[in-house]
Amino acid sequence: MLNLFKLALILAVGYALFVGLIYLTQDRLIYMPSSNVVGSPANIGLEYEDVALETEDGVRLHGWYLPGPEDDAPVLLFLHGNAGNIGHRLESLEQFHHLGLAVLIIDYRGYGNSQGRPDEEGTYEDARAAWNWLREHLEYEPEEIVLFGRSLGAAVAARLAETKSPAAVILEAAFTSAADLGAEVYPWLPVRALIRHEYDVLGRVGAIEAPLLFAHAREDEIVPFAHAERLLEAGGDGAQLMEMDGGHNDAFRATGSRYIEGLRAFLEDAGLELRPRDATNGDGE
Repeated sequence: MLNLFKLALILAVGYALFVGLIYLTQDRLIYMPSSNVVGSPANIGLEYEDVALETEDGVRLHGWYLPGPEDDAPVLLFLHGNAGNIGHRLESLEQFHHLGLAVLIIDYRGYGNSQGRPDEEGTYEDARAAWNWLREHLEYEPEEIVLFGRSLGAAVAARLAETKSPAAVILEAAFTSAADLGAEVYPWLPVRALIRHEYDVLGRVGAIEAPLLFAHAREDEIVPFAHAERLLEAGGDGAQLMEMDGGHNDAFRATGSRYIEGLRAFLEDAGLELRPRDATNGDGE
């Protein structure tokens, strides 16, 4: 009996230490930045300019602005996922350009050539700085700005859309909250008690007044499709869901022309005029 007690005690202490380690290192599980920006829009034949932004809390960010095919094109603010940096999103930039959109894509603090270290409030600050740059530097009106967020970026976009009035909002591969997702991935951990970065998308989408599109792959292996269904219900009568092919990281490519045409139809229904220069099948390179 004593040996069993000692074994149980050792296991309990080991589990507690492991839980403490997860709590202290959870940022590494959520944020996976790369500082090496490989390539640029020039590699796919697109004009662009390097953009330097400063957030309200004094962090300097890096991004790219790609003018649209037409001078009066609407602009899409691209908030990417938790891994890599803007250099890994060239295919998407090409797709959005061919849709007839200008694009501003930024790296969050700690990603690419941006300063600082990422955290939840910091990523929200970064998105606000990008919105303000479009409004103040390029003088876009809110009704000319589309918010697009993919995966973690969907949570950041939802937070921004809650407080602004964009022309439209597209949330791709979005989770209901980081706590919900973490609890599904690590059911043997007290995730809700440990997590410091909540990224509560479910609690925000009901406050978004702009036309809202959820795009999600039914076979998403990281964020189950059920998250999209719950978000659609919370988004209200005006929200739409586009089911995609492929998985979490390649759905925009695997869905092909249906992805492009689905985005086009949604944006045109939202009142945006798109005049693409070239046709594309959405398959990328």
